[in-house]
Amino acid sequence: MNIIWPYPDHKIKAILYSIVVASTIIILRLVYLQVALHDSFWNKGKKNFLRMERIPCPRGDIIDCNGCYLATNRPTIDLAWQGSGNTTLNAQQLTMLDQLKKIMGDSYVFDEKKMAAIHDAERRYQMVTLATDISFDQLSKIEEQYAGSTSNIFLKRSFKRFYPYRGYASHLLGYLGTFNLMPVGKMGLEQLCEPLLQGEQGIVLKTINSIGRHQGQEEIKRSMSGQTIRVTLDMELQKIIEEVFPESCSGTCIIMDPEDGALRAVLSRPGFDPSLFLEQIHMDTWQQIQQNQPFLNRAFNACYPPGSIFKLVTTAAALEHHLISPDDQWYCKGYVSFAGRNYYCNKRTGHGQLSVRQSVAKSCNAMFFELGKKIDIDILSDYAHRFGLGEPTEIKFPEKTGLVPSRSWKRETKGERWWPGETLSATIGQSFLLVTPIQVARMISSIFTGYLVTPRILAQEPVVKKELRISASTRQFLKKSMKSAIKKGSAQRLRTLKDFQIYAKTSTAQTSSFNKQSLGSMYLEHGWCVVHFQYKDEKPLTMVILIEHSGTSRVSTEVAGKILLEYKNRLSHNHSGPDFVS
Repeated sequence: MNIIWPYPDHKIKAILYSIVVASTIIILRLVYLQVALHDSFWNKGKKNFLRMERIPCPRGDIIDCNGCYLATNRPTIDLAWQGSGNTTLNAQQLTMLDQLKKIMGDSYVFDEKKMAAIHDAERRYQMVTLATDISFDQLSKIEEQYAGSTSNIFLKRSFKRFYPYRGYASHLLGYLGTFNLMPVGKMGLEQLCEPLLQGEQGIVLKTINSIGRHQGQEEIKRSMSGQTIRVTLDMELQKIIEEVFPESCSGTCIIMDPEDGALRAVLSRPGFDPSLFLEQIHMDTWQQIQQNQPFLNRAFNACYPPGSIFKLVTTAAALEHHLISPDDQWYCKGYVSFAGRNYYCNKRTGHGQLSVRQSVAKSCNAMFFELGKKIDIDILSDYAHRFGLGEPTEIKFPEKTGLVPSRSWKRETKGERWWPGETLSATIGQSFLLVTPIQVARMISSIFTGYLVTPRILAQEPVVKKELRISASTRQFLKKSMKSAIKKGSAQRLRTLKDFQIYAKTSTAQTSSFNKQSLGSMYLEHGWCVVHFQYKDEKPLTMVILIEHSGTSRVSTEVAGKILLEYKNRLSHNHSGPDFVS
């Protein structure tokens, strides 16, 4: 029987040719993918089953000059759920979660979002954190009930930053933020020494299967802890100023070694607790923290009028330009007249007959107003710069340089000439003058050492000195004047302290016109007290205290006295022990 093919031969041939060509292309493509691209796909395939995970490293410690820990790390335990691949949680697992909820108490939020994360982790063989930094009591109960009995409960061990003294020296220590899930320094020493403190993260290569189940791991790189940073702070001194400085007052206190610039204690108030930033901060808490500018480092990064402290500069300039001599006498009647205006002394009834040294010791304005009639503002500006005012101290922290006015400065910034009456205000530390407390500490130290030293915070920093261009005889006169301020002057509240060599100068720095002072405390004067002291055979130290809007220098002088008394008591009490070294 003959079969008649319904299609012409040429159509059959075309179909066959098409099949052959398509098959050839597919075969060639498969060969290309399997042979030519074998290595590439093999590497990609391996990456589907290999995961690189970074292992956090302990952050470096910060210790004081005696080895006392200021910032360190403490071990923490996180509770996690390890998924086992079930499509849903079974009755035993649900019971286990209920028991965990009771153990964890209020610290464990068992909401719908958390349950959804647990279900997802269970299906995907993944891990989800249930609670962080669990307590020892919670850990003990979990270990007691579930140790080795289940693969779902996983305890992750890590480290958390710890500040043993909480808010003490907070502006120097700083705080941590988070970047790429890793803690990084955001302020202070934590930021300044970040490259040394952060260490090196480790790397682990984990193997998982196609459904995400962990198969094994291999350590590629070991983690390395950060370096320990030793600073010049003495925590015993820091404790003293933190405890004595009035909690309700804003201001700063600096204690510095005048010889090598080592900062032994630095307080800026209001401060903050660095531990707050180790967790997420609620918006209400953040706004409350911000109210009093607690992150402003008033020791280095805030400017204030120096007031009568600047009289030391004016006296030095007048002596070296022979406008006065150490033996000169002045009569203070309570005011000085100039250009139809009376410039009043701090004692309106007048001090009477005074020597130059007594004028400095009693902080009498009259002599300095008379000097203001004779001295040129550019001479004052020159001597202020000689003492390091208006210039950076070169400390490692961010700092402001303050302001020392001159004729050219006023012409360039205000577009006005310098008026002679403004020089009278400048001689007593008012006018446009602004300084930072760390500049004042450096200035007072230079009177006793003969050089300007760069303040240091890191123990390994080199000591940098710059010659003070003031004659030895002038410096000696300034020291005697500061000694007289203790005996019969504005700082005589400190004269009752025994076994001390003390030199001091006080200042009440005006911040606004006197007719505004009734409007509120924010218009009151700032109170300064600067002290150079030595207890028995201990090293001499320089202390600067500034209390904002106190209205008088009496408060800062009283604080200085309490600090010195506590310093003496603790030093005497611990004299035989090794734990207190200034």
